[in-house]
Amino acid sequence: MKKMSNKKIAFGVLATVVTFCLTGCFSSVKMIKDEAESTQYESKTEDSKQDSIKMLNNSDVIGKETNDKLEEIEELINENFYFEGDAEAKQEGIIRGYLESLDDPYSVYYTEEEYASFMEDTGGEYVGVGIAVSQNIDTKVITVMQVFDGPAKEAGILSKDVVTKVNGQDITTLDIDSVVDIIRGKEGTEVTITVYRASDAKEYDFTMPRQKVENPTVEYKMLDNNIGYIQVTNFYEVTGDQFIEGVESLKEQGMEGLIVDLRDNGGGLLDIAVDMLDYMLPEGKIVYTEDKDGNVTSEYTSDEKHQFTMPLVVLVNEYSASASEIFAGAVKDYGTGTIIGETTYGKGIVQRLFPLDDGSAVKLTIAKYFTPNGNDIHKVGVKPDVEVELDVEAYRESDGEKDNQLDAAIECIMQKLGKSTTDSAEDAEK
Repeated sequence: MKKMSNKKIAFGVLATVVTFCLTGCFSSVKMIKDEAESTQYESKTEDSKQDSIKMLNNSDVIGKETNDKLEEIEELINENFYFEGDAEAKQEGIIRGYLESLDDPYSVYYTEEEYASFMEDTGGEYVGVGIAVSQNIDTKVITVMQVFDGPAKEAGILSKDVVTKVNGQDITTLDIDSVVDIIRGKEGTEVTITVYRASDAKEYDFTMPRQKVENPTVEYKMLDNNIGYIQVTNFYEVTGDQFIEGVESLKEQGMEGLIVDLRDNGGGLLDIAVDMLDYMLPEGKIVYTEDKDGNVTSEYTSDEKHQFTMPLVVLVNEYSASASEIFAGAVKDYGTGTIIGETTYGKGIVQRLFPLDDGSAVKLTIAKYFTPNGNDIHKVGVKPDVEVELDVEAYRESDGEKDNQLDAAIECIMQKLGKSTTDSAEDAEK
C-alpha cells in the first residue's frame, strides 16, 4: 500500500457515525485515531502563551463584550447560585461550548482523562460491559448495535435495545460521549443500564459489573456451497491481520466466493481499512481527501501484489459508516464485488486529533474524503447495487437465523458461480 501526501499533515482521526463500543472503546461511530500520535504540538513558551491570550481577547471569540459578560455571569453565580460551583468544570464547559458552536458533532474537546482513555481504546481489549452503541444525531436516541461476550450479554441486553437511563439518570438528552463516560468506570464496579425494548414496548433494568472485555472484530466461517463469510464489526489495530488471516483460512478450506459483512460497523482506523483494501483490490487509488480549499491532502493507493478475484459481496446497512463506507465505496467503484443491503450512513469527513499541552485534546474536522471515482458520500452514503431491507421482525424472532439480507448475498454469490439455490437445496436433500 502506498500513501502520497501533497501536504505534510497526518491524516488523523477518521471518526464514524457516532458509534461507541462500551467494552470501553471510543471507536466505532465515535472517534478513531489514525496517526494522532504524530500530531503533537511543540510546547509553547510563556511569551507565546501571553501573545495567544492577547490575540483571543481581541478576537471575535473572546472580545471585550464577551469577557465582560462572563465576568458579570460569574459575579451572579457567586452571589446567587445555591450549589458549590467547580472552577475546573466551568473552564471545561466554556471550551466544550466553543467547540459545540461549530455545529459539527465530530469536532469535540477531550479532557486529559478522556483523551488518555481514547488513546487506549483502539487496541481490542477494554474495561466495560461489552456492547456497541450508536446515536442518532438528530433525535439523540442511543441504540445498542452489538452485544459481545461479557457482562451485558450475560445480563440480557439485546441488539436494537434503546438506552434510556444509566444508574437511574435519564440520558435521553445527553450526547453519546457523556453517556459513554457514565457507563465506563473502574473494573469491578457495577453499572445499571435501563433500556426500552420495542418488541414488547417495555423498559428493563440490567445491573452488571464492569470488567475487561475482548471485542472480537472479525469472525469468519464457511457456509454451504463453499461460500466464505466474514463479519467485521470494527476497524481496530488487530482487525487487518484478523481479516487477512480469515480470508486465507477460508481459501484453504476450498472457498469459492466471499461475503464481507459490514452491517452495523461504525468504522475505525483508516489505515486498517486501507490495508484490507490493498489486500483485496487491484493496483490503483483507494481513497483521497481534500481540505476546505479543495486541495488534495492525502491519497492512499493499493499495489499490484494482492488482489481478491473470487465472487465477492459486501453487506451494508444504515449503520455502516466511515471506514466501512471507504471499504464498500472502493469495492463498488472498482466493480470487484456487489454491494447488497441498505444505503450506508454517509460520513465522508475526516477528523484529526490535536493534543494540547495539559494532556487534553481537540478533535477537528479537517477534510472530506472521496471514493476512487471521486464520489462525495458525506450525508449521502454508499447506495447498494442491490437494495434489500432487513426483515427485522423475522431476524429477531429467529435469533438471527432468518436473515434475508444474508440470503440475498448468498444468492448473488451462487449466481456468480453459475449455480442456483434450488440445486443446492436438492443436493442437500440427497
